[in-house]
Amino acid sequence: MFIVQRLYMKDFIKILLLISIGLSVIFSLLDLINKMDDFMPGRPSAATLVLYTFFNLPKFFIYLLPMSVLICSLFTFSQAFRRGEITAIKTAGGRLRKLYLPFVITGFLLSILAFIAGEIVVPDFSKRTADIRNTLENKKRSSSFSDDALWLKSKDGSPVKIDLYIVEKKLAKGIEIFIFGKDFLKEKITAEKASWNGNTWTLENITRYEIETGRIDKIKTMDYSGLESPDIFAEDIKKPDEMGINELYRYIQRLKNAGFNNLKLIVDLNSKISFPVINIFMMLIGISLSSGRRLGGGLFSAGLGLLISLVYWFGYTFMLSLGYSGIIHPVISAWIIPLIFGALAVRFFMKIPE
Repeated sequence: MFIVQRLYMKDFIKILLLISIGLSVIFSLLDLINKMDDFMPGRPSAATLVLYTFFNLPKFFIYLLPMSVLICSLFTFSQAFRRGEITAIKTAGGRLRKLYLPFVITGFLLSILAFIAGEIVVPDFSKRTADIRNTLENKKRSSSFSDDALWLKSKDGSPVKIDLYIVEKKLAKGIEIFIFGKDFLKEKITAEKASWNGNTWTLENITRYEIETGRIDKIKTMDYSGLESPDIFAEDIKKPDEMGINELYRYIQRLKNAGFNNLKLIVDLNSKISFPVINIFMMLIGISLSSGRRLGGGLFSAGLGLLISLVYWFGYTFMLSLGYSGIIHPVISAWIIPLIFGALAVRFFMKIPE
């Protein structure tokens, strides 16, 4: 049994790497081609374009891994059934679930791998991709992050710190503006919040400190034209795919403490966990459907795997959109389709004829 398992596992891993990495490269190249018109002003070198394609690979790899797992498991075991190997194993007294055990474990490990990659590799590589994209599109980063705060420069060069910026509301909370003289800090302005009215920023609940004289003024509201339009620096705000789970969770909590409940971010947080889980379920579905059935040749297995994957992706993204809009609970929207597929996968697997 061990020799047979090793042979099947070798075939499975070989096909999985070929399909998952091959498709990831293709999708990454398609993304590059789609953005070439925007990149041309930056006169990119071949090395830069290769780096952009490379840094995009982990993101597409994770997206395409469930489909690759399903197609490879369908192909591996449907071919074994067509060659009569599964029947021979059963005739010799072998138990199919014992034969499939290493593949179930592999599916579980692939789910863990996808989760770790999504937590560690993808955020870092997505940030590097964004940096290359900004460079090639001649966009200078007008802001930076430090200790979860947003730092940027005003039009006169004064440093500005924003504790929390809500992109959808064009609202900033916890603003500090540092105005320097020739060689020293001349003035500091703090504001509880700032809102964009379409033309300028309006600061509220302001405290103005004059460092030289020690004078402190309290002002209710004040227009401040020193900051650019939020559309200029909003692009520099970290996207969910550039954050790990812990960082995204902290950001959601900061929004919640400020009185904002961002449903989209809650859905994205849960999807970072729910999406990798589907790999083990796709493995179980592929094994179950190819056991005891004549599925046809390799093209049919690939087509069936693609069809099931499209059904999953359509259902998954549709539920996520319902969560974004608040029609269903954000946690339910990210988990309902993986759990449905999981229940079906376990049911199919338990019904495999021994």
